[in-house]
Amino acid sequence: MTVEQEGIGLRFADVTAAQERIAPYVHRTPVLVSHALDGLLGCQLHFKCENFQRVGAFKARGAHNAVLQLRDGEARCGVVTHSSGNHGAALALAARNRGIPAFVVMPTSVPRVKQESVARYGAQVTLCEPSLAARERTAAEVIARTGAQMVHPYDDPRVMAGQGTAALELIEDVADLDLIVCPVGGGGLLSGVAVTTRALRPGARVIGAEPAMADDAHRSLREGRRVGAGQPQTIADGLRGALSERTFTVIRACADDILTVSEAGIVSAMRLVWEVLKIIIEPSAAVPVALLMERPDIARGQRVGVILTGGNVDLAALPWRS
Repeated sequence: MTVEQEGIGLRFADVTAAQERIAPYVHRTPVLVSHALDGLLGCQLHFKCENFQRVGAFKARGAHNAVLQLRDGEARCGVVTHSSGNHGAALALAARNRGIPAFVVMPTSVPRVKQESVARYGAQVTLCEPSLAARERTAAEVIARTGAQMVHPYDDPRVMAGQGTAALELIEDVADLDLIVCPVGGGGLLSGVAVTTRALRPGARVIGAEPAMADDAHRSLREGRRVGAGQPQTIADGLRGALSERTFTVIRACADDILTVSEAGIVSAMRLVWEVLKIIIEPSAAVPVALLMERPDIARGQRVGVILTGGNVDLAALPWRS
């Protein structure tokens, strides 16, 4: 089964076009290795460091790809989205680079550091209650008031293709990967990663990692139908979104599995990366590392790519501080 047969329209050609389109605006992030972590987890790890990306997260890729494809008439009134932080900052930056306004709806539960980051990039921030329904309702109100174009955090083929460029770079830089692991929330990244990997490295597995406290993607894949997310309570605030029908279909077609991790595992993985790799990652980025810590059997002896999705952390509220 291919994505094209499902009528989604996300093709590997879209990812390669996105790579060329966004190259002047995003970083080609480094891939780090650690013999210490290899020994600890029993595999050869290659960390794609999107915490070094513009705005501190992979979201800069998809946001720029979407904004740069808007026609002038569409872009005139600006862009709007709802976001837990990273996509909002990325859209604000992309809009600033295009010279248009950005409006970002954010739940009140989002850490202040992420709210401030979005505003710092020039977006007008509107706060709402911390539920998907409230986010969507408030974004619709902003659209009605401003005429801005919606750029969804993940339910947009342009965004999905942009996110896939992270995997494209990783596979170009690291030969013969057996497995790529990335976090999954709304599924935009996992969709882009899966389509890219199927095209470039069809023998490799692609696994999404998800908090057990926000496991709608895991349950959806198991049940063969999209299930609701409710109001997930996980430290990985960037992964509280629910799969869309579009991302669910792509993931079913191209990803191998979605596995879950504990909240304690997320905190332990985040701290391990800080201490051993000496880089800052946020809880959502720690989720695939937590999976390899809690389920070493899935990667033992293999060459593994891990996408560290972002590094935006509230330093005043680190999870291991009492």
